Amino acid sequence: MRAVTATQMREADAAAVARAGDVALMRAAGAAIVEAIVKVAPKATTLVAFAGPGNNGGDAFAAFAAIKRDCERTIYAMPTDSPSEARLDAERRAEKRGVRVKPFPANDDEARAALAGADVALDAMLGTGARADLSPAMHVAAAALNASEAHVVAVDIPTGVDATTGAVADGAVRARTTVTLGALKIGLVLEPARAFVGTLYVGDIGIEDEIEAVAGESFAALDDVEFSALLPSRAAEADKRSSGAPLIIAGSAQFPGAAVLCARGAARAGAGYVTLAANADAAQTLRNHLVEQVVVTYDERDVDGAIESLLDLTHRQSAVGIGPGLSLSAATGDIVRGFLSKLDKPFVADASAFFHLGKHLDILKGKTCVLTPHESEFSRLSGEGTIAPGTRIARLRSFVERTGITTLLKGNATLIDDGRTTHVNVTGTNALATAGTGDVLTGIIATLLAQGLSPVDAARAGAYWHGLAGRFAERSRRVGLVAGDLHDALGPSLPEPMPRRPARESLLRLITTAAG
Repeated sequence: MRAVTATQMREADAAAVARAGDVALMRAAGAAIVEAIVKVAPKATTLVAFAGPGNNGGDAFAAFAAIKRDCERTIYAMPTDSPSEARLDAERRAEKRGVRVKPFPANDDEARAALAGADVALDAMLGTGARADLSPAMHVAAAALNASEAHVVAVDIPTGVDATTGAVADGAVRARTTVTLGALKIGLVLEPARAFVGTLYVGDIGIEDEIEAVAGESFAALDDVEFSALLPSRAAEADKRSSGAPLIIAGSAQFPGAAVLCARGAARAGAGYVTLAANADAAQTLRNHLVEQVVVTYDERDVDGAIESLLDLTHRQSAVGIGPGLSLSAATGDIVRGFLSKLDKPFVADASAFFHLGKHLDILKGKTCVLTPHESEFSRLSGEGTIAPGTRIARLRSFVERTGITTLLKGNATLIDDGRTTHVNVTGTNALATAGTGDVLTGIIATLLAQGLSPVDAARAGAYWHGLAGRFAERSRRVGLVAGDLHDALGPSLPEPMPRRPARESLLRLITTAAG
């Protein structure tokens, strides 16, 4: 799905108001918020909202006016000098529905008292178009929300979060659920905002055409629906090679485990025939650990012969994964560069491959490939040093524009860029911060390439699936998750079959659940 910046959202809102009027949009926003409340707190009987002076506060009135069941609803509202027609409409409807309106808390004691006994608390203080900085009164309310036992639902964005950059102001609200309205705001899935968003929904308010007109191709993210549609399915008449036959070039006597994890990741991602090629001195160890995958060897002492033997293998394989656990020797470097310069199949490069490619990225020009560095590797590959906070997107875009290579930059919010769109992965979890998980990802992407996906689609689907598997695995192993747990979780973590779009009666689209 497309994701937007705060500026793009303002443009879309303005166009939608000109077409449909702001009253209709705020009523739609209220309906989406109510659906979220019912979903996350179906038995709630006491609801409280902290409402800011603008239309974000108006959304709280619209939501409480739209609730059909009997419950106690109280809005603590900041004064507003020039309310919009939509807010006035929402306030009138809320009053008719028996919603109590009280002054905004003036101090810590009042804020805590306002939330005492609440089942659900709406954060409707600042919306997408506002600056992330909190006023003193909002600091007080945010602190009370963060200390409350109520289920905190943020309207559009948690107060204090920047909708474009993901930056977080001091004292920002930590929501358990966020309902962002109209479109996904890119900042909500970036660091450090992700930790403040909780479970994230997009609420449909009927402005899809306006969003499409302003969003362009700058940012995008997958959800379960789009991931499921992107994932290749095995044809009824498929054989083992047509199901995906990646060649994995990985491992060494010093680092055999990386090759094992990569090969198993490829197999568990659905490959029908995985071949692992390694230097002869690692072969026996690899064969001791791999039963279903074929292990073949090359001799790094014969560079030209090794290159030719690897190229010959690609005639029977449909894609390549290269790098995990490879030797750092000069001979291996010659083999890697010589092989890739002549390769005409899609490939994914990771780990030790970057050591050998660092100053030779020119040989990848025009290749169908994806690079998957973590930040330290990317810093060396780019030649521009450490990535400063808040510059990941700009640095990645600059690198891809300069090299023309689709690149996946690992992180809790993994980024994938193909020169047209920056895709943000929403399934990341810190459970993946353990040795070897990147090797599994390389195997997954190699299989998806072998099954016919483009580099950018293989990378974004691979990252999404990798995160799903990490989340699935950590539910049964909260401490001590290792990379070997990850490849076995790939199958069980797949979403249940679902329609291309949510049911029409639903206004909510789930983007991601809170990790952990």
